[in-house]
Amino acid sequence: MSENSQGQKSLVQQRQVQQSDFYGNWHYPTSIRAGIGRINELALACKELGMNAPLVVTDPALAALPMVKQVVVDLVDQGIPCEVFSAIKANPCEQNITDGVSAFLQGKHDGIIAFGGGSALDAGKAVALMVGQSRPLWDFEDIGDNFNRVNVERMAKVIAIPTTSGTGSEVGRASVITDEQAHIKRIIFHPKMLPSIVILDAQLTLGLPAGLTAATGMDALSHALEAYCAPSFHPMAAGIAIEAIRLIKEYLPRATANGNDLEARAQVMAAATMGATAFQRGLGGMHALAHPLGALYDSHHGLLNAILMPYVLKANEQAITQKIDRLSRYLAFEQQSFSGFLNWILALRSQLAIPHSLQEIDIDASRAEEIGIMAFNDACAAGNPIVLTAQQYSEIFKKAVQGEC
Repeated sequence: MSENSQGQKSLVQQRQVQQSDFYGNWHYPTSIRAGIGRINELALACKELGMNAPLVVTDPALAALPMVKQVVVDLVDQGIPCEVFSAIKANPCEQNITDGVSAFLQGKHDGIIAFGGGSALDAGKAVALMVGQSRPLWDFEDIGDNFNRVNVERMAKVIAIPTTSGTGSEVGRASVITDEQAHIKRIIFHPKMLPSIVILDAQLTLGLPAGLTAATGMDALSHALEAYCAPSFHPMAAGIAIEAIRLIKEYLPRATANGNDLEARAQVMAAATMGATAFQRGLGGMHALAHPLGALYDSHHGLLNAILMPYVLKANEQAITQKIDRLSRYLAFEQQSFSGFLNWILALRSQLAIPHSLQEIDIDASRAEEIGIMAFNDACAAGNPIVLTAQQYSEIFKKAVQGEC
């Protein structure tokens, strides 16, 4: 065999390996590198963006794990010194962002590597925004044209590396940050908060416990489902949402049952990124309720969405029946109707050991009126298929507490 033939055979074999490992270079909505082992391209990504001394923003649990330590070693070995900032809560708050900015400036860093789940990604993006601003964080809340206040030239570039498959924050243009004084979650937004490069490597999710795999996967489902049901006009986002829902249907049970199933992990990771891409179309009542509950009870965001899902769907039934019927046909359900879809959601939650009610995670109905008002005022309420009153949100919440679906 000639040297040229051997070279062609090698390329074919490499291409087959890449395809089997879910390899892809995507350029929507940003530059995304998907594939097993692509974390090894991090140093190259840094060099492409001109990052010579990045700050790695992650959470305390991940910071103690070998994967983060290996990332630091690999970067240093390739001539890119970096430090780790991990003082982040599960629901990141303003002080976390302030401390991250201080670490960035004191260390004379020139970029952010946001590494972890939604909290780390949101915090990393917010730090990258705030390192060059003179205004306080809340001045950039997603209200009106506040984003025009941002000094864009002084924002730091971000490389996002998710280690869970849920929030999709790696392709988001915003961060959800808790205002601990007001006990609410605020959305900080600017179009340039979208990370410049994303690395989707399903190997990084292998250590995720079954419970978190399920909760984060259901969070991805909530994004895709609410985006699909939102009333605004964005057919591209609707199409992405539908396929994300199919991937979750096919692969989330597998990823939860067998955490070492790399195919399932990769497909759910892709679905999470797709769900967050789709919610440019809007979110809705699940998130409008999950945000105040997360702020008041410090509960896991994905788990809240998973529990709230059937109750909000039921409240929206009148407005979304036709869409859900169409979705049910695409998903090849035997019962292609709203009731059939709702039954699938309930069965999926049961299969994944998701609690049926909020009282099972120690949330009672004592603050129902307050939560209804907070949900009504949440930015995500604008994307709900039906304009719900504060009282209606209170009633949905009470049903979710009691498990009355």
